[in-house]
Amino acid sequence: MKFGILFSGQGAQRPGMGIDLMADPLFASTIQEASEAVGMDLLPIMKNENGALEQTKNVQPALVAVSYGLYKMLMRDLNLQVGGMIGLSLGEYAALLASQGLEFKNGMALLADRARYMQAVADETPSAMAALLKPDVEAVEAICDQVTVDGNLVSIANYNTPKQVVIGGTVAGVKAASDQVKATKVARRAIELPVSGAFHTALFNPARDQMVERLKAVPVQDPQVPVISNTTEEPFAASSMKTILAKQLAVPTHFGAGLKKLTTLTNLDATLELGPGKTLTSFAQVIVPDLKHYHISNLAEYQAFVTEVENGTDE
Repeated sequence: MKFGILFSGQGAQRPGMGIDLMADPLFASTIQEASEAVGMDLLPIMKNENGALEQTKNVQPALVAVSYGLYKMLMRDLNLQVGGMIGLSLGEYAALLASQGLEFKNGMALLADRARYMQAVADETPSAMAALLKPDVEAVEAICDQVTVDGNLVSIANYNTPKQVVIGGTVAGVKAASDQVKATKVARRAIELPVSGAFHTALFNPARDQMVERLKAVPVQDPQVPVISNTTEEPFAASSMKTILAKQLAVPTHFGAGLKKLTTLTNLDATLELGPGKTLTSFAQVIVPDLKHYHISNLAEYQAFVTEVENGTDE
């Protein structure tokens, strides 16, 4: 069975994520190495001590370290056939670490700086995001364009599935667009999201510019398995990786199209989401319903998955 690995994005974080997995020596050492690379102790963040997970600068390195630690455990314990990978936004970093497109310590240090850049923009410019369920995408895009022309920036930030997109922008822009969406009924529901910033919109151009400079010093190489970019919907390559990772901060994600591309490119049989929650699994069930779908977010789920694969019941 050939798996596509899905890496959770920001928003999937949960207090206590990865804590039960610390009983595994490999996972624990991965968290320790990640902590050293980013210059902060990730364990209290994973526990959400003092509300640490409310800050983007804390969430990003902690979430990626947890997802990557799970991947390392799988590679140790199973002869898993991995066809390719995709992560939602932040999850791309876990995918690039796992595929060796980015070296672990350099990649984690880069990610920590990315998180700080994004935190600074979020602190300086109040913004918002809202999920729209069962949208008429063209109608939503037209509403966002008109609200922006009227002076309040808003745009679609995440094209997750045909049944869900996320809009982001200034607080006033998201409210105006959401009100119009509700009034015109071009989506079934508009749900405000508890986020610290309108990521993947033009508001984050300052962070993108900082990433352009920061990435100049980062070595990259071609991933060992295909990793599909949310930005281009194509596999990452060393030649364009830096440009895409910088651009990614301020342009929309296309997870749904990217997962379709991964599925057709690598002829997958199943998806496996690594990280807290199962948001990407729910997306995958909509996008590629004919595949099998698994997720691992804690030790019990990890053990159950390993047992199933070892017993061959997934064949």
